[in-house]
Amino acid sequence: MKQNNLTNRVFLFLLLLPCFVFAQNTITGTVSMDNGDPVSFANVIEKGTSNGTTTDIDGNYSIDVTNLPAILAFSSLGFTTVEQSVSSAGTVNVTMAESAQALDEVVITGLATSTKRSNAANAVASISAEELTGVTTQSGLDGALYGKFNGAEIKANSGSPGGGISMRLRGVTSIFGDQQPLFIVDGVYVDNSTIGLGNNVVSEAAGGGNPSTNQDDASNRIADIDPEDIENVEILKGASAAAIYGSRAAGGVVIITTKRGRRGDAKVSFAQTLGVRSPTRLLGLRDWDQSEIEGLGGPSNFNLNNLRDYEAELFDHQRISYTTRFTTSGAADKTDYFFGVTHKNEPGLVDNTGYVKSSVRLNIGQKFTDWFDIYVTSNYINSKSDRGFFNNGNANRTIGYALAFTYPWEDLSPTDGVFPQGGAGSNVLETVAITTNREEINRFIGSATSNLKLVNTDQNRLKLVLQGGFDQYTLRTTSIFPKALSYFRDPSSLGGVAISGTTVNTNFNLSAFLVHNLDLDNGLSFTTQFGNFLQNFDRNTVITIATGLNGSQTNLGQSSNVSTQQTLIPQKDTGFFGQTEINFKDMIIATGGVRGDKSTNNGDANETYYYPKGNLAINIHNFDFFGDGGVISNLKPRVAYGEAGRFPNFNDRFSLMNAQFIDGSSGVSPQNLRGNPNIGPERQKELEYGLDLGVLENRVSLEASFYIKTIDDLLIEADVPTSSGFTSTVKNAGELENKGIELALNATIFDTPDFS
Repeated sequence: MKQNNLTNRVFLFLLLLPCFVFAQNTITGTVSMDNGDPVSFANVIEKGTSNGTTTDIDGNYSIDVTNLPAILAFSSLGFTTVEQSVSSAGTVNVTMAESAQALDEVVITGLATSTKRSNAANAVASISAEELTGVTTQSGLDGALYGKFNGAEIKANSGSPGGGISMRLRGVTSIFGDQQPLFIVDGVYVDNSTIGLGNNVVSEAAGGGNPSTNQDDASNRIADIDPEDIENVEILKGASAAAIYGSRAAGGVVIITTKRGRRGDAKVSFAQTLGVRSPTRLLGLRDWDQSEIEGLGGPSNFNLNNLRDYEAELFDHQRISYTTRFTTSGAADKTDYFFGVTHKNEPGLVDNTGYVKSSVRLNIGQKFTDWFDIYVTSNYINSKSDRGFFNNGNANRTIGYALAFTYPWEDLSPTDGVFPQGGAGSNVLETVAITTNREEINRFIGSATSNLKLVNTDQNRLKLVLQGGFDQYTLRTTSIFPKALSYFRDPSSLGGVAISGTTVNTNFNLSAFLVHNLDLDNGLSFTTQFGNFLQNFDRNTVITIATGLNGSQTNLGQSSNVSTQQTLIPQKDTGFFGQTEINFKDMIIATGGVRGDKSTNNGDANETYYYPKGNLAINIHNFDFFGDGGVISNLKPRVAYGEAGRFPNFNDRFSLMNAQFIDGSSGVSPQNLRGNPNIGPERQKELEYGLDLGVLENRVSLEASFYIKTIDDLLIEADVPTSSGFTSTVKNAGELENKGIELALNATIFDTPDFS
C-alpha cells in the first residue's frame, strides 16, 4: 500500500513538473492618456530584458514575465516614459502623459528607421510644433526656424513678402554649387529651386560678372510650406548624419513631418490672428548744413525744414495682416485624419507689395489589418506675391540702391501725373507706384507610405515599407516696367519692358525598404534596413521678354522686340542604400551604412558613387558607474563619420549652343563653355566628435560637437585654350576644408504643474 502511494506521488510530481518549470506570470492591462483615451501601439518592455510587446488599437496589452517582481517600461512617441513596478501577476493599468519634450527623444537615423536621441551619435536638431510656431503666427518657414537651433545660417532671400529663405548648415560647402540643404516633407523630396524672373534686363544685376539667379531678385519655393501644418522638424547638419541621403546631402537634410490625427474625440479648431507690422527702427536723416548741400550739387539757400526722409516715406507704415486657420482631426479604431486650412494675407510695408497664401492639407491613415497599413498626405498651395523691385542692381533702378543715392533735398513727387527723373538714376517713388513684379504659385505635394509586416515575433520583426512622393507646381511671373518710367524716356533706352515667365516643375520619388529588427536574449539588438529608390526631377522654365513697348501698352505683342529663353532641367537618379544599427542594452550603439547613387547629371550616368557612414555612441551613465540618484544623469561621448555629395549641374557635361542665322538660314553655333563628359559629383567627408552631458535628471544639459569637413572634387569653371573654340569648362578640381565647434546649453529653471 505504501509502495503504491509513493508511486502515485512520483507520477503526480512528474506530471506537474513542466507546469512549474515553464510557469509564466501573465500581466495584462490598458494604457491610456490623462483623458481616458487609449494609447495605441505603445511599447511595453520588461526592463533589463528584450522581452516586450505593444498595445493594440484600444491600448490593451498582455505580457508574460518569468520572474516577479519585475519592472515594466511603457513608452510611446509623444508621451513621457512610465516605469511601473509589478510584484504579482494580474491587471496593471497605466496612464501616460503627453509631452512636447518626448518628441525630442526620437531622431531619424535612416530612410525608414529612427532611434532614441539618447542613443544618437550625431548632433541632430529637433524642433517641435510648439517650438516652431509658438504663440505668434509666423509669416513663413524662415521666421519659424530663426534661432531654434545652432550650426545654421538662416536669412531671407530679400525683404520682399514671400521671398523664401536661404539656409546654410555648418558653413560653406561649395563654391559654385547650391549650398541649400535637401528638404523632405513626409517623404517627398520637395523642390526648393531658386528661379530667376528675368528682371536682370532692367536691373543689370549680373553685369558685375556674377550670373547667380539670386542677383535676379529670385525667390525659392520652400516658402510655400505652411509652418502651422508641421508637427516636427529634424535637421541633419552634416555628412556624418546625412550620408544615407547620398548625392543630395552635401548641404545637410531638413526632414519635415506634418500633423496627423490622434486617437480620441474629434478636435475642431478655429483661429483668427490679427497683427500690426511696422519698422522697428529706421536710419533716419543725417544732419545737413547748406554748405554740404551745395557741395553735392544741391540748390543754394535751401530751407532745411523741407528736407524729405524718403526712407520713411517708403517704409514707415503700419500694416494690418491676418491669418485665418481651421483644423479638424481625430482617430477611430483603424483610421486617423487631419484636415487643415490656412489663409494668410500680409501687406508689405512698401506700397503695392504684399503676400497672400491659401493652403489646404488632408492627411489620412488607415490600418487595414494587423500587418498592413497606409498613410496618405496631400497639400495644395495657392499664393500670390507682389514683391516690388528690390535686391541687387548695377543701374540704380532697384529701390534699395536708388534710395541710397537719393538726396533729401530732391523733390521726387509727380507733377500732373509725371514723375521727375531723380538724381540717383531712377525715382524710387515712381518705381514703387507704377512697376509690377509679381509671382503666382499653384502647387500640389502628396505622399503615400505603406507598411507590410512580414514577420512579427517578440524577437524577430521584418517589414516592407513602400513610399512614394509627388511634388508639382506652376510658377507664373509677371514683371512690367512701363515706358513712362523716367529712365526709359531716352530714345536709346529699352523703351519699357514687359516680362512673362512660366515654370512647370514636376518631381516624384519612389522607394522600397526592408526593415529588420532582431532582439537577442543577451541584450544585443539589431536594426537593419536595405532598399532602393528612383527619383525623377523635371523643370521647364520659359521666360519671354518684350522691350520697346508701344505707348502705355504692356502686352508682349505690343512691343518692338520680343525674345524668349527656355531652360529645361531633367534629372533621374537611382540607387540603393543599406544600414545596420547594433545596440547593446542602450549602453553601446554602433551604426554602419552605405549608399550608392547613379544620376543622369554625371558624366557617366551608369557609374555608381558610394557614400559610406559609421558612428559610435557610448552611454556611460547606463553602466551604473554613478549609481541611482546621482548628479550626472547623462554622459555620452560619440564619434561619427560620413560622406555625402552634390550632383553637377545638368548642363555641365554638354557643350551648349546658341541659335543664330547663318547665310539666311537658321542654325546653331557653340557657346564659350565646353562640356565635360567626365564630370562627377562633389564629394564631402565629415568627421564629428561630440559629448553630451546632463545633470540633475537632465534639467541642465550640454551638447558639444567638433567637426572637420573636407570637400573634394569641387566643381569650378576653369579656362581652356581659346584655340579649342571654347574659353572655359567645368571640372572637378577644387578642395575645401571647413571646421567648426557647436555648443548648446539647455536648462529647465522651473518645471511645476502650475508653471514651467
